Formats: sequence, C-alpha cells, structure tokens
Amino acid sequence: MRTEKEMFELILGYARQDERVRVVAMNGSRANPNIHPDKYQDFDIVYLVTEMHSFLSDDTWLDVFGRRVIMQKPDTMCRIPPEEGGSFAYLMLFEDGNRIDLTLLPLEKLESYLKQDRLRRILLDKDRHVPALPESNEEDYWLKPPTCKLFEDSCNEFWWLSTYVAKALARQQLPYANAHLNLMREELMRMLSWQLGFEKGFNFSIGKVYKYLQQHLDPEVGQALLDTWRMDGFDQTRASLIACLNLFRNTSKSVSEVSGYSYPDYDVKVTAYLTRTFEIDQSPARENES
Repeated sequence: MRTEKEMFELILGYARQDERVRVVAMNGSRANPNIHPDKYQDFDIVYLVTEMHSFLSDDTWLDVFGRRVIMQKPDTMCRIPPEEGGSFAYLMLFEDGNRIDLTLLPLEKLESYLKQDRLRRILLDKDRHVPALPESNEEDYWLKPPTCKLFEDSCNEFWWLSTYVAKALARQQLPYANAHLNLMREELMRMLSWQLGFEKGFNFSIGKVYKYLQQHLDPEVGQALLDTWRMDGFDQTRASLIACLNLFRNTSKSVSEVSGYSYPDYDVKVTAYLTRTFEIDQSPARENES
C-alpha cells in the first residue's frame, strides 16, 4: 500500500505539471486535526481548474493515480442527482487499498468553495489566489441542538414507523420490517446525538452517518444501540424493535426534560397497538396490504 507521503506526492505532482490545475485543496478527515489518522482514510481532494471540458472528455488522465479496482462518477449517475455548482467528482478505489475522491471545480468558484466548508486545507496555490484562512476546523459539522419542532418531528416519525414494523412482522414480511426498522434507528441515533449534545456541549462532531456516535456513548447505552441491529430472523427483528423502542423512549424523555420540550403522549397508545399486533396477528403475509 502506498504511503500517505507517496500519495500526496502523486496528487501534488500531477497538479504541478498540469497548467489547468491552479489550486489544490483537501477536505474530509485528513483535513481534520481532531481525527486520529489511519490507513483507511480517503484522500478527499479538490482540483480548482481553468476549464473542465478537456478533463471530462477523456478519463485516461486519471490513470496516473494508479490501477483502479472500481471508479464511480456520481455526476453521471441517474440515481444520484448531481450537485450544483459545476463540480465533477471521481471516486476511485485503487488496487493497493488507497482511495482518492477527486473533485474538479472551476477556478471561478474558488471564493464560494472557501466559504462553504471550514474543514479544508490548501495544499497548492500556484497563483496566490487564496487569501489567508483560519486553521481548518470541524465547526461546520458540530452537533446542533434541536428546535422544538425538530424534536417533535423526530418523535412522531419514530413512533409512526414503528407501526410499519409491527404490521410487517405480523405479515411475516421480514425485508419490509427491517427496512422500516432501519429508518427508526436513524431517528434513534439522531435523538442519541442530541442527548450527547445536552450532556457534553454541542461543540463536537460525531461524523458522517453517525460513525463516531458509538465512541461517545456510555458502554451500556452503546450496547443497547448495537442490540437493535439483530435482524436476521423474525424473533431477532422483534427483539431489536423492542430494544429500539426502549432506548428511544428513555433517550427522548431525557432530551425532553433537559430541553423543556413536551414528550409525546401517544407513546402509550402506540405501544399498546404494537403489543396487540404482536399478540393477535402472527399469520402469514396477506395479499391485501393497507
């Protein structure tokens, strides 16, 4: 596996010899001084270029970065709407295990790029266009306290989704049940992140898709969260649903108390409905779904 030094030499070496590339920046975890580095970190690189067409017309220029296992170009994919701003991304995984997420951005977008994300480092500035910048920091990704409406919406979404899971389990529709349990868990992790914020302050990040959430949780809470991922059978999914309900209830009540927001009273009625559904209807899937 090529070392970090070798990868940076390659990334900057190409940029130095290509006159179209005027600024090189880096985002992501490698630009974050609070992240402990490891060999699995991506190289999130931005090339600010004088023109885009010649790059986009032929991908062979990318071969300089190494032999690829797979590449994705999100801006050409119909299932992933392209981002606004004229950028174009190449997500590349190489045979040695390194990964570069390389984004091309028109040079005229430099000012807006610098404003949109404070978690970045400038690696190369050929024309000294980049003004003096504050040190890279993750403040843009810090936890944010919920508004009353956000708290209410999260509770409502969680308990509403639980009825889908219960009905799917009653119908013996495991994929459908698990899909909605995954959505419930999104609200659970959101609520857990708010609880952490109220306990420790909202001046830290738990990362993309809650990837650092576990390391901030008390061990018993962390284990309770992991218990919600056992979904390889009807009994396991039912147990995971119950674990999810209990943890969300405890967490949202805690957030309610510290924030002053009202805890929803429909918890009791929904729980009763879930219990009835489990106890009464254990029949096979029905053709008529409502």
